[in-house]
Amino acid sequence: MSLKDWLLSDLSLPSGVHSAAEPEHAWWRVMCLTGVDYFSTLGYQPGIAFLAAGILSPVATLVLVLVTLFGALPVYRRVAEASPNGMGSIAMLEKLFPRWKGKSFVLILLGFATTDFIITMTLSAADAATHFVHNPVTPPWMRSQMGVTLILLSLLGAVFLKGFREAIGIAVVLVGIYLLLNAIVTADAIWHLLEHPQLFSRWGEALFRARRSPLAIVGISLILFPKLALGLSGFETGVAVMPLVKGAELKDRIRNTRKLLATSAVIMSIFLMATSLVSTLLIPARLFEEGGPANGRAMAYLAHQYLGRGFGSLYDVSTILILAFAGASAMAGLLNLIPRYLPRFGMAPEWALASRPLVLVFTAVAFTVTLLFNANVDAQGGAYATGVLVLITSASFAVTISVWKEWLRWPYSFISLLFVYTTALNMGERPEGIKIASFFIVSIVLVSLVSRAMRSTELRITGIRFDEEVTAMICEDPDQLIRVVANKPQNGSETDWDQADAQIRYLHNLDSNECLFFFEVERSDSSEFENTLTVYGRRVGRHRILFACSPVVANSVAALLIELERRTGKVPHAYFSWTEGNPVANLFRYIFFGEGDTAPITHEVLRRAIADPKRRPVVHVS
Repeated sequence: MSLKDWLLSDLSLPSGVHSAAEPEHAWWRVMCLTGVDYFSTLGYQPGIAFLAAGILSPVATLVLVLVTLFGALPVYRRVAEASPNGMGSIAMLEKLFPRWKGKSFVLILLGFATTDFIITMTLSAADAATHFVHNPVTPPWMRSQMGVTLILLSLLGAVFLKGFREAIGIAVVLVGIYLLLNAIVTADAIWHLLEHPQLFSRWGEALFRARRSPLAIVGISLILFPKLALGLSGFETGVAVMPLVKGAELKDRIRNTRKLLATSAVIMSIFLMATSLVSTLLIPARLFEEGGPANGRAMAYLAHQYLGRGFGSLYDVSTILILAFAGASAMAGLLNLIPRYLPRFGMAPEWALASRPLVLVFTAVAFTVTLLFNANVDAQGGAYATGVLVLITSASFAVTISVWKEWLRWPYSFISLLFVYTTALNMGERPEGIKIASFFIVSIVLVSLVSRAMRSTELRITGIRFDEEVTAMICEDPDQLIRVVANKPQNGSETDWDQADAQIRYLHNLDSNECLFFFEVERSDSSEFENTLTVYGRRVGRHRILFACSPVVANSVAALLIELERRTGKVPHAYFSWTEGNPVANLFRYIFFGEGDTAPITHEVLRRAIADPKRRPVVHVS
């Protein structure tokens, strides 16, 4: 087998996250699948929170928890109801904004989603490397942050090149052990705080000495909150895996998914508050700085400090495994997300339907991002938060628009404005996120446009059906050699059709006894790439009119001709008039609006679809 054959061995249309062959699971087991990404942020969130807010970290984290429970959670409960097939908030916006406007929204959001998933991979690998290199038992020669991060990313890519299927059983074990160890470390740290109550008083004195009033503390915490937005990750993944959630009926699946979202949000909120408090009060500020033993691994530091090297190393191993698996979930998300949308839009090259080439592309991008950020966990926080916040903001907007005629538009409008503020502030203070997202957006748009142009002469019609009138008309043709005349849609009188009929017969020297079929295509949403064609028939006097609705004219004519050849066993003929105008302009009209110089494009579609020239319909142009 050649390298190309191996890379493209699984080339097929994507089936999304869930296929009919995959079993459904209890909601709490699926929660663990999303939790390897969501809960794993506990490995670095306390450290990032302290670097962002200092001694205000617990108060700013409280703001984050309130936004999680009363902002993001209600939004995604609505998303789960509106998109129970796992397409998520991106699909909601696509429905709310049809045609090219909706496709443009999707492309932009795919750029931010790619940012989210790629940075999840690189940040998780970097933090796993941090836990590894700072473990006391790690040999000195293995303490290269960059080296370990790149090795972990390479192993991740190698797993997916071999072939990977998400195992919920593994996720349940990893999440269960990780949350248990975090609960032990957190409980021990809280017990230590209770034994030393002066730590609370010192923190309170420092807090009010620096900020003076409770109102000022709350105000500054609101300003600092966007820097802690990493703790909001996981909601989009939660609705993406909905098809895996067990439910006898659709309403049961929606209800169980809401349980999943609520339970994970509550668990995460409790841990965020507890870990932020104990890390702020028990770890000296200097240890959070870059290169410090608590940088990116605050809870691991406490595990080593209070529970010993053995337990601390066990905690490190658990953290490394769940962070590595979080990267695997991100890669799986990318492999499901990109093929789910772009091929449907005709905006991905054919090899993008195969997983292995995409794995190589995403791994190379992850390597580049890691090198640019020097495998630094703190430096990647802004980019990660940008991707997460934009997706949540778009979801809140989609939900707000969907309930605009209800009284709920007011609370959801407030939530949307809150996330807009958070996103804008995060982008302003940490512009590297929008820079990376812009790079992904521009890349996706450019690749999409080139791919759309290159794939424009594919047949694109996935199926064709004739109504009874069309079938009867075809049977009336005595020689069964069907002659189709491409015609612009019109509501002409019988006299108008007489003139069109006479002109075609004169230009192409056709006998008056030949049956002619006029074919009209009413253009639908030209942004759609594929569709099923239904052909209807009507009669105007002695004239036979076929008509259909489709995004593209040329491809529809080609599909009709191919179907006629299949039914009659004879090669049909098609008759066109030349399209006037600039050929370049006609090309762009065809790519983006489904019309243009129809005759040559129809011929090219037929040439690509029918290899045997003897069976290929004949195109005449006058």
